[in-house]
Amino acid sequence: MKTYRFLLILASIAILSSCSSTKNIHKKAVPEGSAAAVNVPAKKGTLTDAELNAWPHADIYKDSLPGMSLERAYDFVADKKGTTVIVGIIDSGIDINHEDLKDLVWTNSDEVAGNGIDDDKNGYVDDVHGWNFLGGEGVKTPEQLEVTRIYKKLSDKFGDKSESEIAAEDMEEFAYYQKVKKDFEKRVSEANENYEYYQKFKQALTDADTDTRVKLGKDEYTLSDLNGLSEEERDPLLMRVYSTGGTVAMYQESIDAGLKYYGSQVNTMYNLDFKGRMTDDDAYDINDIPYGNGFVSGGLGDELHGTHVAGISLAKRDNGKGMNGVTNNVKLLSVRAVPDGDEYDKDVALAIRYAVDNGAKVINMSFGKSYSPNAEWVYDAIKYAASKDVLLVHAAGNDHKDIDKSDNFPTDAPDKVKEITDNVITVGAMTRNFNEDLIATFSNYGKLNVDLFAPGLEIYSTIPGDEYKLLQGTSMASPAVAGVAAMVRSYYPELSASQVKHILMNSGIKVDKQVKLPGSEDKMVPFSDLSVSGRVLNAYNALKMADAMVNGK
Repeated sequence: MKTYRFLLILASIAILSSCSSTKNIHKKAVPEGSAAAVNVPAKKGTLTDAELNAWPHADIYKDSLPGMSLERAYDFVADKKGTTVIVGIIDSGIDINHEDLKDLVWTNSDEVAGNGIDDDKNGYVDDVHGWNFLGGEGVKTPEQLEVTRIYKKLSDKFGDKSESEIAAEDMEEFAYYQKVKKDFEKRVSEANENYEYYQKFKQALTDADTDTRVKLGKDEYTLSDLNGLSEEERDPLLMRVYSTGGTVAMYQESIDAGLKYYGSQVNTMYNLDFKGRMTDDDAYDINDIPYGNGFVSGGLGDELHGTHVAGISLAKRDNGKGMNGVTNNVKLLSVRAVPDGDEYDKDVALAIRYAVDNGAKVINMSFGKSYSPNAEWVYDAIKYAASKDVLLVHAAGNDHKDIDKSDNFPTDAPDKVKEITDNVITVGAMTRNFNEDLIATFSNYGKLNVDLFAPGLEIYSTIPGDEYKLLQGTSMASPAVAGVAAMVRSYYPELSASQVKHILMNSGIKVDKQVKLPGSEDKMVPFSDLSVSGRVLNAYNALKMADAMVNGK
């Protein structure tokens, strides 16, 4: 059934199920969410490390932290037995040998590992734990951004031609080329400017540090040492660094991170001559298959993102290691399709289909881009997932933009209003601050195109090598929702993907607050204006609503 995003804000919607196994459930409307907004004071004071690492699982009433009430959720289903749910993670690669993930990795029992034969005849040789659409084995996969690829292709055709030199049948494409060119050149200029800034900052800090060591006659020094120098001898840059509690080493680490970030943009992502694709297929021919391999882990840098994302959803619970994922009764299906740059539409479309065909009932997609030249392939894959009753969970993006106005792919609403299916939920990122700072400053938003907000700042999860780290992004908010979705599907398998989507939206904690608009200095807006639901994820409420639907209580 086709729906419009502005209709989804209604509290109760009748959702038709496409799955015959749901029996009479599909005749029931998703229950109306609570009309009352939560009104509790934000938690004050500094959190302990343990509190900080676990805040996404906290309870707003008990802890004054806007977590997903996970302990209450597990208490609610303590006497229930869940079924195993396969969660597909389409990402950059995952360390499937991580101590908190290895026991949960999906295995294709119909495939014999390492024999070079497509035993199950699904078109993928040795796909024992998933598939790698990027190619390579344990190596990084740098790529251009999509805007670069499009600009390169169109500039080869149009170059510096003026409008008077363009044939009538090419005018529409030429106009698009002008738009892309303007955007590309603006991005390149900003990347170069930022890269140069970090280079100069690093050199200035290095020179100041070297000079000060000579003046003090020692390699390590403190703010007190700097204050002991005469005013003429003190370096202003170092005084600013140490006066704020920092050190040269700390700043150098941040500078190096900036150089790496903007350096990859300058040298790779916006480099028109860079050749990145490691497979021998035509990325613009959806029928040029098979390609890739069964090596689902990435290079040492590439797999950090995917490993962190996977841990949020399903790191093994209560094993005394690291942290707990959201859900239990789960298997991790890894699909590698996201390079260090923009993903190809072909890879995304085939990755969705691969995960669906191998039993995933929830698929997390923590990636996105501003251009999608073959978006129709992804739309078809989304429809295919809907036909197989699979829920897709997508990160809204980190550009602090209104994606009701700005392009953000993949999307289930090509015109930004009308959805092509009802099995995609788009997630924005929130913080642990239940006040005007509730929304993460980087998060995209949209009254029509962001469905729900979930924890996305200071998120503790798995990283390669049996390690753990705090990271942030809508990439971290999306797997929290995917985890709760898998939990609902585990304990209430009668419910369809569409029903689970609306349960998550309607059961979230309603927020009636003015919050800072992402990307602005101090503009305040109603939280309800930033998403379809006006709510934040809550696992306990979701399970209660699911139970009410299934059992009529």
